[in-house]
Amino acid sequence: MHIVDGALSNPVVIGGAIASVGGIALGLRALDLDRIPTAGMLSASFFVASLIHVPIGPSSVHLILNGLAGLMLGWAAFPALFVGLLLQAVFFGFGGLTVLGVNAVNIAFPAVLAGLLIRPMIGRGTAVSGAIWGGIGGALAIALTTFMVAISLASSGDAFVPAAKLVFVAHIPVMVIEALLTGFAVLLARKVKPDLFFQSALA
Repeated sequence: MHIVDGALSNPVVIGGAIASVGGIALGLRALDLDRIPTAGMLSASFFVASLIHVPIGPSSVHLILNGLAGLMLGWAAFPALFVGLLLQAVFFGFGGLTVLGVNAVNIAFPAVLAGLLIRPMIGRGTAVSGAIWGGIGGALAIALTTFMVAISLASSGDAFVPAAKLVFVAHIPVMVIEALLTGFAVLLARKVKPDLFFQSALA
């Protein structure tokens, strides 16, 4: 899901950088002291999960767990996921520094949207129903991320249109796996620390 340096046009790169700055600023405002440990844990989970790549055709797929980050952190998921992306780019060369803003927007903004839309549902009803909604949120975040990656590629030239189509198809299995993982994580969180899902949806 990481777009590499040199793959995108300059307007897309610049637009992504500007949008990521805004997202990080909003996220830092929402990141209070009580949520820093959760943000650190989810940033580390994203960092590790994204390192395991499974080749599919000319591309590869990997877990992201951005839906879980969005459900638990809201806007604070933006800086948490940005840090993970930055460390991956610096230490392992995944993605790249020039496209860091675009990658951050493509991964973190869907996480925030999933949190805004789904988190209010998780706090209602039983832990099992919350887990089901959590699974929906996990799959939704991946679907939105693949869509945004496809748009980023398609906006950079017709040569990237086939790759943009492949991105969505290749990540359908990932949506299923992330839905299951996120659902189970939400089920556990509802039992251990249910207040995570009763904070403001804008937080």
